[in-house]
Amino acid sequence: MTVELPTQVRTETHVHPPKVELFDVDAMTNTDPKRQVRAVDEYRRAEHGLYMSRAVVGHPKLKHFESWLLPGHGLRVTKQSWWPGHERDFDFYVDVVRVQPGERVWRTVDLYLDLLVRTGREVEVLDTDELMAAVRLGVLSAQDAQSALEVTYRAVAGIAAHGYDIQRWLAAEDVHLTWANS
Repeated sequence: MTVELPTQVRTETHVHPPKVELFDVDAMTNTDPKRQVRAVDEYRRAEHGLYMSRAVVGHPKLKHFESWLLPGHGLRVTKQSWWPGHERDFDFYVDVVRVQPGERVWRTVDLYLDLLVRTGREVEVLDTDELMAAVRLGVLSAQDAQSALEVTYRAVAGIAAHGYDIQRWLAAEDVHLTWANS
C-alpha cells in the first residue's frame, strides 16, 4: 500500500474554510465552492448516492467530469476527462466529504483530504497538511478531522485490499458505480 505523505509540511499553507458545493437535481445545476453555477448534463439517483456528469466549460486542461456522491462512505468519487496533451496519471480523484442528501438539492462539505487512485497500482493521500492547519487554526473541528481521517483510512484499506481498485472495493460493499463516458 502506498500512502504518500508530504516530505516537508508547508508553513505557508493557505487555510480556507471547508468548501461547500451544491447539486440541484431539479434545476440541473452544480454550484461550485466559488458560487459559480454550472449546467449539469445528467443526474442519476441510486440507493447508494447521486451521480452527476457535466462539462467543464472554459478550462484549458479539464474537459469533463463525472462524480458519485456517496453519503454512506463520506466520499465523492470523480472520473475526469482531459483535453489531449493534458492527461493525468490517475484514474479517480476522491474527495473526503460530508454528503448531505436532499430531496431537490444535495450538499457536500469538503473535509480537505483527497485520494488519487491509480487503478491496479496505488492510492495516494493528499492535503494532510491542509487538514492539520485547518484544525490548528480552528477552521475545522477536531471531531470533523477525526471523521475525515477515519474515512480516509477505511477507503485506503479497502482500495488496497481490492488490488488498488476503488470500483472493486465499492462493489464488494454493494455500491456499483456506472459511468456515462466509459
